[in-house]
Amino acid sequence: MPCCVVFLLALLFPRVILITTWILSPAFIDNAYSTWVLPVLGLIFLPMTTLAYAWATTFEGGATSTGGVIIIALAVLYDLGAAGGGSRKKQAANA
Repeated sequence: MPCCVVFLLALLFPRVILITTWILSPAFIDNAYSTWVLPVLGLIFLPMTTLAYAWATTFEGGATSTGGVIIIALAVLYDLGAAGGGSRKKQAANA
């Protein structure tokens, strides 16, 4: 049950969950990324993809496994959809 709650919170607040994960469990992020630059860029531009990559490398047997690729692809689509939805609302408000 707690895992489902964290997943739902990650969908709603991916940046908050990424920062919280990095603070409370730094090994989770450090195992996935060799430097701190990529997670910081991911925090700014693609937070759900950054979380998904860390999760896939930790739990799915690597980011290149079938499950890892699917999880990362879904996260990229989520991030792009969130960015595209915001620009669509902005265009509708200006019209």
